Amino acid sequence: MTHPLPVGPDGDRAGSRQTSDELRDRLRSTLSSHVPIDEREALSLTIVEAELDRLTLPFDRGSDATHVTASAIVVGDRGVVLHRHRSLQRWLQPGGHVEPGESPAQAALRETIEETGLAAAHPATGPTFVHVDVHEAARGHVHLDMRYLLTAPDDDPSPGPDESQDVAWFSWDAAGDVADESLAGALRSARSLIGTAGGTDRRD
Repeated sequence: MTHPLPVGPDGDRAGSRQTSDELRDRLRSTLSSHVPIDEREALSLTIVEAELDRLTLPFDRGSDATHVTASAIVVGDRGVVLHRHRSLQRWLQPGGHVEPGESPAQAALRETIEETGLAAAHPATGPTFVHVDVHEAARGHVHLDMRYLLTAPDDDPSPGPDESQDVAWFSWDAAGDVADESLAGALRSARSLIGTAGGTDRRD
């Protein structure tokens, strides 16, 4: 159900910065071959592809109310990590906005570390794209959210003082019970991926 983004010459490691056009081209490449897991993701995929054509600066939240964001499905032996969003009061995956020159995969990792305090990481073989979702956000924004698989050790989360303190490991079944429609497909996709032998051997 998932397809990798192509790897640049730097492997998209932390510290690598690309232009907006380069990042846009990479997203177009992966989305063109991504197989959606359900009807919601299929619609999201269609919307994102159209918005990447329309938006001048798709990763800049100040340029347009509709913009690309990034988040992560964080997995480990204890299950999956979720945090309770302070404004929405819903259990969601960690994630947020993409900083200038940052790829969505880098943003997903940075936001996860900030929001959970866990030593999260992309799979050893590289960032792994698992899901895309379009949803309304605060202040009339629309998020074109790119989801990536991250792994984390079995430590207890320790978010920073400026982050939501409600961060916890959930079993897959418990995560599914609290997940809203925007998250449910990503959980199914990630769970299917890690349940496949060698499934994390995919690269961004």
